[in-house]
Amino acid sequence: MSAEKELLVEDRGAVRWLTLNRPEAMNSITGQMLSDLNEALKSADDDPDVRVVVLTGAGRAFCAGLDLKQAARGEGIGGAGLATAGARHYSTREICTVTLQRMDTPVIASLNGAAAGYGLDLALGCDMRLMSDRAMLMPGFAKMGVVPESGGTWYLPRLLGWAKACEVAMLGEMLNAEQSESYGLVNAAVPADDLETVTTEWAEKIANNAPLAITELKRLFRHGLTQDFESHSHHVLMSVLNLFRSNDFREGVQSFAEKRPPKFSGD
Repeated sequence: MSAEKELLVEDRGAVRWLTLNRPEAMNSITGQMLSDLNEALKSADDDPDVRVVVLTGAGRAFCAGLDLKQAARGEGIGGAGLATAGARHYSTREICTVTLQRMDTPVIASLNGAAAGYGLDLALGCDMRLMSDRAMLMPGFAKMGVVPESGGTWYLPRLLGWAKACEVAMLGEMLNAEQSESYGLVNAAVPADDLETVTTEWAEKIANNAPLAITELKRLFRHGLTQDFESHSHHVLMSVLNLFRSNDFREGVQSFAEKRPPKFSGD
């Protein structure tokens, strides 16, 4: 695949790896990268052969956010273009974090390096985060005179609670992997040399589980954020009754009885 592409797409079995590919600029975002990533996320969610998506970065960074050099020249998404053509990347159809929120396919952020600005919002928009012990989360929005533009103000209070979200966002201090794990911002801090291996292990374990159940879990988690308990319980019951009729459920029961690993077909 061409090294000039700003997004690399690679299928590893049922896991699709999406790699932000501007390593010379710490994978800072461009309009083309956002457009490509948004379409790649939608495509993965529509592909029944893709059971898990991994989002990571090339080189030493995950994503440094807006390209500040472009912005300083009045170019790119952070420059003058934002008021005109660049603004389309901030419509709800084009915001990658909105697409992440709508997806039924689980997404793991494999944080190989710094995640700042839009890059931090992208990481927060993923369902799970594995973080290299060499990586940093950089919530320095207030220090730049802005706010998290693509989901951070929604995710941080839900992940951390009100007071801790205020601490992280308003102090704007960098967080290392150990701090990020202790706060609950990432699932696990991982030695840098082991990050790809651990990410692969997590992704493959999820991919080997029943895809219909994984899809319903994500949908129910999402709906549960806006439902009262009784309404949500009714919604769950309807999902369970549907799953009882699936081949995957029958395979799960049969494989358990036969003491063998299940082979789920997704139907």
